[in-house]
Amino acid sequence: MTDVPSFPRTDNLALADIQEAAAAFGDALIRTPLVSAPTLSHQFGCTLHLKLENLQHANSFKARGAFTKLSALTESERTRGVIAMSAGNHAQGVAYHAARMGIPATIVMPATTPFSKVERTRQFGARVVLEGRTLADCRDVTERLIAEENLCLVHPYDDRDVIRGQGTVALEMLADRPDLDTLLVPIGGGGLMSGIAIAARALKPEIRLIGVQVDSFASMYQAINGLEPRFGQATLAEGIAVKSPGVLTRAIIAEMVDEIIPVPERQIERAVQILVEQQRIVAEGAGAAGIAALLQAPDRFAGRDVGVVICGGNIDTRILASALMRGLVADGRLIRLRIEIPDEPGVLARIAQMIGDTGGNIVEVYHHRLFQDVPVKQADLDCVVETRNAEHVRELLSTFEASGLPARLLGSTGVDGIGP
Repeated sequence: MTDVPSFPRTDNLALADIQEAAAAFGDALIRTPLVSAPTLSHQFGCTLHLKLENLQHANSFKARGAFTKLSALTESERTRGVIAMSAGNHAQGVAYHAARMGIPATIVMPATTPFSKVERTRQFGARVVLEGRTLADCRDVTERLIAEENLCLVHPYDDRDVIRGQGTVALEMLADRPDLDTLLVPIGGGGLMSGIAIAARALKPEIRLIGVQVDSFASMYQAINGLEPRFGQATLAEGIAVKSPGVLTRAIIAEMVDEIIPVPERQIERAVQILVEQQRIVAEGAGAAGIAALLQAPDRFAGRDVGVVICGGNIDTRILASALMRGLVADGRLIRLRIEIPDEPGVLARIAQMIGDTGGNIVEVYHHRLFQDVPVKQADLDCVVETRNAEHVRELLSTFEASGLPARLLGSTGVDGIGP
């Protein structure tokens, strides 16, 4: 969750500024692919293309803005060194390019930042300062270090050069697929959406520009629509969980972006799962936000040629595993059955045979005799079972019912008609 010092340069930005940034990239940035997604296109009723910024250096679009900002520094500023405040992608983007350019970099991160992210940032050669529990707690130490060490702040989004760098994403997308008529872009502080909006509006004025925010941190949506700020506690899409949208970015987005769609957390989770299962693309929660918008409002994109920016792939492996398993539950492909059985020899084998005969795969079994409210000669058997789909679940339940063994689902599957 980002709450950083804001020192925007409010110079007017134009297409030529973004083209200049792109021309300076050379081999410092990866020209990430724009890939078609036929299965998802069929599912959502549109022609869908995915811009894979999860394949960028440091696995995020943030490397573009970081490079452009650092390239614009004077020799004096480079010698003094830079500072950034970030718990993730911006930190790694700045550290990566600062190391390449020989610029001393200090990254202020919350003390609660996952160890893996801290170590990746250090591996790029940055000095990491751990402070507080959230980015808001890091603000004072960042400002103190700027004052004490005369460091140059590299703002994650509210900076002219950062926006120029992020806008190069649109140049590449429209060069690869000129007939795109809609761009779907995650919004946190708004740097990526601002840069894309400036470039895309200049190249194709009629294009639809739609931003996406997780509804628990919809700060840009709230600011533009004059709504009272309200925030949640945590989100899978932490990369766009920004409490303070940029001053410069807010003005650009209010003028140029057609719409911002807030999406619920469950759609972010679902989008991460869908990208892995159907496209073999690993995206962090923020990176999957565009797919979440398609899940949330498919009618808005029906029949259109849509480009979605998969803006990052830095997701913790444990969180990814949990999201995938929860997705199986939501689809009715992993269920937990409670079966009332007589406590006598052979029953467990009979249950296993019944599940196997219907094509189910037993993942786990829990036999309850002592701590459930059941008669002494009975037991509850909990089985975690892998199934094909919701219809297969119905078949399993019918099989147990026909055999005189009461069975019910524990927990919700998210599938209509299947649940406790």
